[in-house]
Amino acid sequence: MLFVARGADAEAVRRGAEDGLLVLKNVRPEVLRDLVAEALEPVLKPLVYSEPLALAEQHRSRGERVYIVSAALQEIVDALAADLGFDGALGTVCEVEDGVYTGHSLRALHGGAKRAATVELAEREQIDLAASTAYSDSETDLPFLEAVGHPVAVNPDGGLRRVARERGWPILEFNAAAYPHARRRVPPALVGLPLLVGAATYAYRRRGD
Repeated sequence: MLFVARGADAEAVRRGAEDGLLVLKNVRPEVLRDLVAEALEPVLKPLVYSEPLALAEQHRSRGERVYIVSAALQEIVDALAADLGFDGALGTVCEVEDGVYTGHSLRALHGGAKRAATVELAEREQIDLAASTAYSDSETDLPFLEAVGHPVAVNPDGGLRRVARERGWPILEFNAAAYPHARRRVPPALVGLPLLVGAATYAYRRRGD
């Protein structure tokens, strides 16, 4: 609720991402993947807004690929991206030793790390970031937004709204649930954005397109 009201600084996001991994200590990856699969319908999909899905479809109709880029666990964003028909996802990677999670990250995808992972993906897939679009709701994602030619603020926190206005970036407001008949355990305004929009849906063109 505090994040919705006034945003969160980069250190708060870092602590949340790192501390959250401790619950995975000694859990096997296949167990987590099974839990995520079971949670898609009752927990994750009810948090998805319909507007970003329409935007993603517009991008894909132009031959652009769409990714989720999020501080959430890689296993979560992989499952959500696959279910929504996106091209892939970048998320936080938790270390695995002896077949179980250690509770520590190999790649915590927040702040500058989110930008670095995006640049790495673009280089690997021969993506022109200057022709790409990134969507986010958080001021902590400024490095990520600045990595592309077309940054867009969506349901932004106060800091990002101010930056977007100063720089003339588009500001979008999303509020329609994509799956209104699903049982919603948490209001989408609180956690829907980090998963899909605040988690930064990332669409781009190949070079030369």
